[in-house]
Amino acid sequence: MDRAKATPRPGRPVRGSATGRPIMVLLDLLGRRAALGVLWALADGPASFRALQERAGGLAASTLNTRLAELRGVDLVTRTDAGYSLTVDGVELLAAGEPLVGWVNEWAAKFDVPPNS
Repeated sequence: MDRAKATPRPGRPVRGSATGRPIMVLLDLLGRRAALGVLWALADGPASFRALQERAGGLAASTLNTRLAELRGVDLVTRTDAGYSLTVDGVELLAAGEPLVGWVNEWAAKFDVPPNS
């Protein structure tokens, strides 16, 4: 399958949404193996492919390549002379998710799960 067509985009059908509602597209994208981990790993600043691979927990090169292509395809990640980095949209996405992280930590505490596990 053509990678550009495989990358979720608003207006295209995705898991859970035949119409490609933007929130469903984002959840599909972030729900893909290691996608959110790659974004979080880039929150610490630009990284070469190998450094990003390590930051993301030793992710397989093929998986990292696929996620980077998808995240670059929707303008959340870019490649610069310093390596891969978050775009403005990528930074804003992580900032927008901060309240959700707070909520989920409180929710997890009800199940005796330590925060950020």
